[in-house]
Amino acid sequence: MAIDNPNRVDERVRRSKQAVMAATFGLLTEAGLGGVSVDEVSRRSGVAKTTIYRHWPTRAALLLDACSQLTARPEAPDTGSVAGDLAALAESIADRLTGRWSSVLPSVIDAAERDPELAALHARLHDEMMAAFHEVVGRAQAKGELPKDVAASDLIGAIMGPLFYRRWFSREPLTREAARTIADRALRGL
Repeated sequence: MAIDNPNRVDERVRRSKQAVMAATFGLLTEAGLGGVSVDEVSRRSGVAKTTIYRHWPTRAALLLDACSQLTARPEAPDTGSVAGDLAALAESIADRLTGRWSSVLPSVIDAAERDPELAALHARLHDEMMAAFHEVVGRAQAKGELPKDVAASDLIGAIMGPLFYRRWFSREPLTREAARTIADRALRGL
């Protein structure tokens, strides 16, 4: 007689959850948080609303679960120079800002103003996204490529500000070349 493993997830439950997450991610990337409704997730995933609510009791819980699975942390490059590392990170962020993050991030930032759970998620995503920059700056300071008194947050802001400005305000093309130029100008401005 086989004994069921209490930790084993029913295959139907696993498939349902995967379908719900896939539908939720699709809606997030198309229209941001505001474009996600349980009705539309149910329609797209083929999973009944009652099943969705069994696993995620509220729309907010579903959104938090979906957003918390977004990976924000770029890897810290090691190109051999701080200039190369910052250029690679700026390119990575530019790619994210023109990819699926372009609809999700603004809606998370907006919702974080009113929802403490989404504010905590936003803070985590921000910290993850900036961790590679902090690692690169710390490594460059340890190697003597950057002065010890350079504040990582100032250098990061000098790169991120123009990237966000190009993406959402000036609507200039946010190319990898533009990202490299922005990183180079930020580094020369120290």
